[in-house]
Amino acid sequence: MKFIDRSEESAFLKSKMQGRSAQFIVLWGKRRVGKTELVRRFVQGKPHIYFLSETTSENEQIKRFSAIVGDFFDEPLLKSRGFTSWEEAFIYIGSKRQEIIVVFDEFPYLIQSNPAIPSIFQRGWDESWSRSTVYLILLGSSVGMMESEVLGSRSPLYGRRTGQWKVEPLPFYSASEFRSGKSFEDRMLHFCVAGGMPAYWLQFEKECDFYGNLQRHVLSKGQFLYDEAEFVLREELREPRYYFALLQAIAEGKRKLSEIVNATGLSHSLASKYLGILSDLKIVLREVPVTEKRPLKSKKGLYDISDEFFRFWFRFVFPYRAQIELGKTAELVRTIRREMPQYISYQYEKVARELLVEGQEKVFPILACGRWWDKNDEIDIVAHNTDLNSILFGEVKWSNKQVGTDILLSLKEKAGKVAWGRAKRKEYYCLFSKSGFTDGLLEIAEQEGTVLFEGERCLL
Repeated sequence: MKFIDRSEESAFLKSKMQGRSAQFIVLWGKRRVGKTELVRRFVQGKPHIYFLSETTSENEQIKRFSAIVGDFFDEPLLKSRGFTSWEEAFIYIGSKRQEIIVVFDEFPYLIQSNPAIPSIFQRGWDESWSRSTVYLILLGSSVGMMESEVLGSRSPLYGRRTGQWKVEPLPFYSASEFRSGKSFEDRMLHFCVAGGMPAYWLQFEKECDFYGNLQRHVLSKGQFLYDEAEFVLREELREPRYYFALLQAIAEGKRKLSEIVNATGLSHSLASKYLGILSDLKIVLREVPVTEKRPLKSKKGLYDISDEFFRFWFRFVFPYRAQIELGKTAELVRTIRREMPQYISYQYEKVARELLVEGQEKVFPILACGRWWDKNDEIDIVAHNTDLNSILFGEVKWSNKQVGTDILLSLKEKAGKVAWGRAKRKEYYCLFSKSGFTDGLLEIAEQEGTVLFEGERCLL
């Protein structure tokens, strides 16, 4: 299986092994983001015990863990008799005085089997492992539970960890390596569905084009990606029907809170509460103009589905489930083909902001980057640095037509309406184009120092 990027995460895990002291590491992040594969690569060739928690009883979990520990230490009696408790397991492993990595994957399932698990692990760590050479790693995909039951200040485990890392989805330039050698457009199309989730990219066939992969692996009943969004929501949330209604409303273009409330029938307070939970899960984003001084209190907030897969699924899969169930996907694929140019342009804006931040040495150190809008105008990219009194304005075009000087002039006009910074602020301009630029624009850009990206490649 292809393993992409994760150099920072791997370096972090490795750095924690430099000394001989005990380590308590917490790794968490969204499902399918690649946590397990990251740890499996890290422990390869090192003495380790790997345990995958499941949704079974505590006794069954202890029995399975006993067998794994018995295999590791070659203890036949332990494999047959097993530990009577987690406390016994902690004492046994700690008594071995051996450098060993112990991994508990999907730790929230262990907590579900016994809510006292955080307290049990706290005592086990304090009394048996904290002065040993055990390298403990707890992994979890239930973001909410990991942040409350493991990392939260009220958790018995609070203050025990020696390191933590939230594993985030891969950026476009890393994730698209799963289709290395393919065109920028092909990789962008697949990114619109898979986002930064390695497990989703691995579903696609390299020799197949986007629409072929879409029909085979997303729009086909029984396929992994067909039910994925529903599975994740039901795993993470207690009242999935409310979240389905909210996400469907946003996918249909309802972005203001008042519009979402009217579309779902939920009260203002309930909609705000559930949208907040979706925001914590990094599925939904409340966006305000990047120049707002008090974003949390801004009345200009707009909601959007920030997770690429959820955004695509609720736009093109969920509303057409009946059609897909009947096997009538050919017409749906034609619909998606028609709407994809407009749909992908939004995604290109997100990728453009990512590429700009990655290449910020061409302008200035960027402290904030996002969109800007008022009642009449919108700018795709605005980035700024308050300390330097510097601001950048950018336009992103996903079109088969080359970008000309009219786009730059229009951008400059809109930039004049953005009230930000002190007198004599320093302004920069940046243009992104799928299809390149006219000779006239290239000439002006070189004279004025305008940054140009064709696709993902920086020209100037």
